[in-house]
Amino acid sequence: MRLKRAIAIKLKKICNERNITPNKLASICFLTQSTVQNLITEKYNNPKLLTIIRICEGLNIQVKEFFDDDIFNNIERED
Repeated sequence: MRLKRAIAIKLKKICNERNITPNKLASICFLTQSTVQNLITEKYNNPKLLTIIRICEGLNIQVKEFFDDDIFNNIERED
């Protein structure tokens, strides 16, 4: 699985678990709605770690907690 796909799935999972919309997630994390939407729709080929850090800060979770999911176990290299 590609990283952008895994991140999209994880963000959808977080939104479902917390019962929030992607737009609410953007608001909580001080990101633009388009940034979150582009992550969820896999439009970014190489999502920035800084964006993931901002999401984690907005959700009050650690970055390691975000990536501590089986979905990230078999990421394909994209270079």
